Amino acid sequence: MHSTEIHTYLHRFFTENNCEILHGNEHYLTVQLTIDMDKRIMNRPFYWRYIESVNEIPNPAQLTLITNMQQLQNGMKGEVIHLGSPRLHQLFRLTKEMGQYVKMYERIVDTNEQRILTPWVGVNYKVSFTSHQTKEILYSLGINLMTGTVVKEFQETIGMRDLSEQSSEQVFHLPYIITPIRALDRLDTVITQVIEGQDLTWVEEAEKRWRKDQAVLDYFYEGQEPKPECYEMEKQAMEERFKPRITVDVVNGGLFYLK
Repeated sequence: MHSTEIHTYLHRFFTENNCEILHGNEHYLTVQLTIDMDKRIMNRPFYWRYIESVNEIPNPAQLTLITNMQQLQNGMKGEVIHLGSPRLHQLFRLTKEMGQYVKMYERIVDTNEQRILTPWVGVNYKVSFTSHQTKEILYSLGINLMTGTVVKEFQETIGMRDLSEQSSEQVFHLPYIITPIRALDRLDTVITQVIEGQDLTWVEEAEKRWRKDQAVLDYFYEGQEPKPECYEMEKQAMEERFKPRITVDVVNGGLFYLK
């Protein structure tokens, strides 16, 4: 996931949850949290318990999130956000809790003439490649429900558009030819193909290291039959650590009507 895609995700997450963007650029955001968002992500239960018990005026936190530290001047303070950072995982989980799917319309300012919007389904996938180390990549895919065209980096595309939960007047929404369910099946196929095209030498390396450590374990318990319980426990722990796994999670997605 590129820093620009993370930035787009953060900007849309906070604006859609009514958190004011105080200032920032394409490399960082300073956000004024709402009371609800502060309670959800800042881990200040004692503060909020005290404020509510004495009926004082609450002071929700401000949060500065940096998506590209190299492009900022020295002295900028804030949380550096990248794929794999705890804060980004927290927001991914919160997105799931608050609702994964949205329905958005591109805003049309000039409505003197009837405009046409085309339906798209967009999905953000998090792919985790796990053994004794973990690598995570976020893929954003979109599919045109009229033509079946699939585009990558869809989140970055819609991040540059003015979207609203309400449709503008004098706008005609094309009825989709491809149903959203079929579209999701198609995107699942595409993400599978993307994964299959990845360099999987890490799988071979993990299995080699697994076999090497297993040989060492077998050497220490050589001649002991039956093997003691601690041997089986270590063997199981080794499998959980080294066995290569690929998991795919849907972070969020939605139906988008675009010009």
